[in-house]
Parts: sequence; structure tokens; C-alpha cells
Amino acid sequence: MAREASKPAAVKPKARAKLRPAIKAAAKAIAPEPASSQKRDAAATRQRILQAGSEEFAERGFSGARIDQIAKAARSNVQMIYRYFGSKEGLYLAVLEHTYARVRSRERELKLASCEPAEGFRQLVEFTFDFLIEDPAFVAIIRNENVAGGRFVKRLSSVPVSTLPLLKEIVDLLKRGRASGVFKRDVDPTQLYVTILALCFTHLTNRHTLSAMFRRDLSDRAWLAERREHAVQVVLSYLTSGTP
Repeated sequence: MAREASKPAAVKPKARAKLRPAIKAAAKAIAPEPASSQKRDAAATRQRILQAGSEEFAERGFSGARIDQIAKAARSNVQMIYRYFGSKEGLYLAVLEHTYARVRSRERELKLASCEPAEGFRQLVEFTFDFLIEDPAFVAIIRNENVAGGRFVKRLSSVPVSTLPLLKEIVDLLKRGRASGVFKRDVDPTQLYVTILALCFTHLTNRHTLSAMFRRDLSDRAWLAERREHAVQVVLSYLTSGTP
């Protein structure tokens, strides 16, 4: 029998409440528009289940989430969950796929191909920083999936496929920056994006411990604004400095 992944720490009620607006807004933004009334009703039910599932999995992870609680929150029933998603695992995979689709959809709106190289990276860093703050459900779900060893995301072929356009845009920005002489380094695009994520992610996932260590509130708006610009400058100064 496969060993169950470590159960993530439960999210406090106040933190859970903060997840709801981000999940609802994201779900509405990429929800399809069915043609018939019957299809609209089915799509609305499926979307409510997906939203409730996102909330439950964000709080409790896969192992701790309860299907009956998801059904109750979705104003549906367990049978409908199995009808639309097949199983708890099927629902979790759909939630995980939807979670990645949210960020990829928003990234496409940046239209980095039309940006000057330095401005493109500024926009990418600022967007990533803001998105992770505005969508705590994304942070929680990705954190929980990492606690589970990434065993579910590995099964989603859509995740690496949907990441390719962003990687191509980063490559394009780097090439154009080098050709114009603005960027001085030959940089691996994956390394650079992982660095951007680290700059925008660590202070959120480790907020409580870091706040205690440094006796500063890392959720303070002024501190976050300073951190945001710091992240931008770290990336741009690295790209524009001389070859090591």
C-alpha cells in the first residue's frame, strides 16, 4: 500500500476566509459559458464543486480534505462530485490543474513579447509578486502539493505544457536584451524564473517564522512594497551587470 503523504498544517478560520474571494474571482474569470440552460446549470454546479474543493484542499491538503464537507460547501451532494469528477482524487487533480491554469492565464495577459526586455522582466516580477499575495489559495495548494511530494502534479501533462509559452517569452526577453546590449549575462531561463519565484514566494510561505526571527511584520504593506521593489532590482541588476 502506498504511504500517505504528510498532512499539512490546517489553515486557521480567518486564513480560510481570505482564500474564498481569490478562489471565487479566479474561478469566475476562466469559467466557460455554456449554450443551453441545462448546460449552464451543470457548469454552475461543477464550478461550485471546484471552488469548494479548492478551498478545502487549500486548507487541509489532499489527505485531510473531506468530500462531504466539499459537497456541503458547494450546495451539492457527494453523488454529484463523483458524477463530475469520478473520485476525490479526480476532484483534486481538477483543482490542481485549475490552480495552475489561473496563473498561466494571468501571465498571458502581460504580453511580454511586446515589452522592452528590462520592462518585461519588471512586469513579470511585479505580477508574480502581486499574484501570490492576492491568491493565497494558490500558495496553499502548491505548498500542500509539495508536502505530498508532488505526486499528483506529476500526472498532469497540462502543467508542463502550459508553462512552455511563459518559458518561451522569457527566452525571447533574454535574447532581445542580450542583442541590444541591455543584458550582460547569458542566463538559463529556468534558473531565472525559479529565482523570481523564490523572491516572491519565500516571505509568504515563511511569513510567521521570519516575522518572529526579525521582529518585523512581513505582512505589513510598507514592508511588502519595499520587498516588491527589492525583488525587481535583484533581477534587473543581475541581468544588467557584467559577465561573471
